Amino acid sequence: MATAQAKLITPSPKAKSKHSTYLPVRVLPEMRYNFFITIDGEVTEQDFDKLVQLNSEMWFERTAKGEVEIMPPPKGDTGAKNHKIGLQLGVWTEEDGDGVAFDSSMGFKLPNGATRSPDASWVRRSRIAELSQKQKKEYFPLCPDFVLELRSATDRINRLKEKMEEYIANGAQLGWLIDPQERRVHIYRPNAEVEILESPTSVSGDPVLPGFVLKLSKIFDSDF
Repeated sequence: MATAQAKLITPSPKAKSKHSTYLPVRVLPEMRYNFFITIDGEVTEQDFDKLVQLNSEMWFERTAKGEVEIMPPPKGDTGAKNHKIGLQLGVWTEEDGDGVAFDSSMGFKLPNGATRSPDASWVRRSRIAELSQKQKKEYFPLCPDFVLELRSATDRINRLKEKMEEYIANGAQLGWLIDPQERRVHIYRPNAEVEILESPTSVSGDPVLPGFVLKLSKIFDSDF
């Protein structure tokens, strides 16, 4: 089994302690290797930021337990599908005006302490207005009103389902898990059973995203 080269983060003097802290890095099965990053001192949000900055070729998320998940950037058709989803959500967002849409480069610190970056998300402007100027420049300390995850060829569906349940438990009002492989859309809402649409041509965001309809033909049948 190959061992990846981890990049050591050195915290500020104030963060140092007599004991070394081991931050577990849970590499997803599709990455085919595992390693640990050692950080002297307390593992802070700043440490996580540095880890991301030092490894810009990878994508990182942090679980509520403090584990760091490393994922490869989207490949080929998944990247194109993400873009097509973002375009549709972005056009509707500009016309609606009540919220702000984000792509997968945006991170959110959920109430349970996890840091997540959904493939697409939307937050009401009224909630963003409550954030300080400092908070607006960092990971938003909230869960988006709407989240979307797009399954790639290497994603395990059960892991994505767990993420969707986490979003709802932390305040999301609507979540879509789009699975092009099975041509399904899993719809998550608070206090409701998961709804599964089989081979839908579109999916409606009402009432959370009033009037937004995501067309799925170019997502399920995309060939660039």
